[in-house]
Amino acid sequence: MFEKFANIFRIPDLRKRVLFMLGMMAVYRLGGHIPTPGINSDMLAQFFNQNAGSALGLVDLFSGGNLRKLTIFALGIMPYITAQIIFQLLTVIYEPLAKLQKEGELGRRKITQWTRYVTILLGIVQSLAIALTLTGTSTGSSMVTIPKYSFIALCVLTLTAGTAFIMWLGEQITDRGIGNGMSLLIFAGIVVGLPSGIADLYTKFRDDAWGAFTPIALVMLVVMMIAVVAFIVYVEKSERRIPVQYAKRIVGRKMMGGQSTHLPLKVNSGGVMPVIFAASILSAPLLFANATVFGYSMHDSPIFGPLFRALAPGEPWYELLYCVSIIFFAYFYISIVFRPDDIADNMRKYGGFIPGIRPGKRTADFINDVLTRLTLVGGIYLIIISLIPQMLISGIHFNHLWLIGRAFDSLPTWVTNGLGVTFYFGGTSLLIVVGVAMDTIQQIEAQLVMRHYEGFSPKSGRIRGRKSW
Repeated sequence: MFEKFANIFRIPDLRKRVLFMLGMMAVYRLGGHIPTPGINSDMLAQFFNQNAGSALGLVDLFSGGNLRKLTIFALGIMPYITAQIIFQLLTVIYEPLAKLQKEGELGRRKITQWTRYVTILLGIVQSLAIALTLTGTSTGSSMVTIPKYSFIALCVLTLTAGTAFIMWLGEQITDRGIGNGMSLLIFAGIVVGLPSGIADLYTKFRDDAWGAFTPIALVMLVVMMIAVVAFIVYVEKSERRIPVQYAKRIVGRKMMGGQSTHLPLKVNSGGVMPVIFAASILSAPLLFANATVFGYSMHDSPIFGPLFRALAPGEPWYELLYCVSIIFFAYFYISIVFRPDDIADNMRKYGGFIPGIRPGKRTADFINDVLTRLTLVGGIYLIIISLIPQMLISGIHFNHLWLIGRAFDSLPTWVTNGLGVTFYFGGTSLLIVVGVAMDTIQQIEAQLVMRHYEGFSPKSGRIRGRKSW
């Protein structure tokens, strides 16, 4: 294993990319220790500890713990991801933007530039919501140490600048490092919080937080985490192989083709992106739920209050929308990444065909049908991974359902209220950590194999990431 890791640093280009990635992630973590001016960090941390299992805990997870301390990177990369979702949706429903995307590198650069502008706009809106919340009548006197309007201006300026810098970091890692920069930044934010999550779990065990159920709950949680990780690895490496036969053809004086191969379609081709997209969309209203506008709390509003409370993590409506969003973004992401028509055309150009299927439109329809079924299975897998640990963290409040809520009063307490552990042990966290780690290792291994070095895995086969084909 040490020899395989040493191979990374024997290749100048790969060594440079890995060191650049680690350097940028170190800069990201360094920014996580620079607080926003005028904030009482101790009081803010106490407020987050009191709401650890609420919506704020989920938002804090994707910011890498920066929201808890209100650092310059408190908004994380969620504004950028939300802007990407907006433009990807627009390319489907808005024809001029779809044409611009097909113009090649120039069109993509324009869309990327507009995405950056929308990211800044979203950063301003979200930072303003945070500033208004912290300067509200109920919390402002204890959390803010400078005049109200000075803090609002500083908070908006600082958090928006931090969001722009994180966006630049992610793009630099993608272009000059290894792996997807945005996913790696989320990965770094989650991994750095695991030690504190383990310490919190130990504290609950030491203090018998769950009474006589504590030992059983601890064993259940550990077994669940191991099972979830194993399930994630198994599904992420699973694929449907469609056989492809290439006819013999003469090119110049050589005979080409005449071989059999396969077209691998991953069960979860979208990877962690549908989960990140769904969490990003549903986390946006959570920032406004605690906002105080002109001394009026949005959470206590008779109009918006019930809506925000129904969209809190653990509530049935939130979990339902979360499941629907995962399925939607799984199909949406696959429709962008995979083009069955292009795959069928390329196969026909090189004399390839699927046995029993005519080349051209029939082949494209066949690939699309297989991909549709696989995407449904992959979406259900993502839902299972996200919901089972969610029940252990904050439970699913079936007893809050209108009219039929009393029918669920007989359920165990841990089903409706959860065990109160941190979000770092959730299925979403584990899926992102394992998925991003597998993708990054697969890309490093591809670089090693391309230069005739041995990869990380045994000689029996290489690690197959989600984008291996």
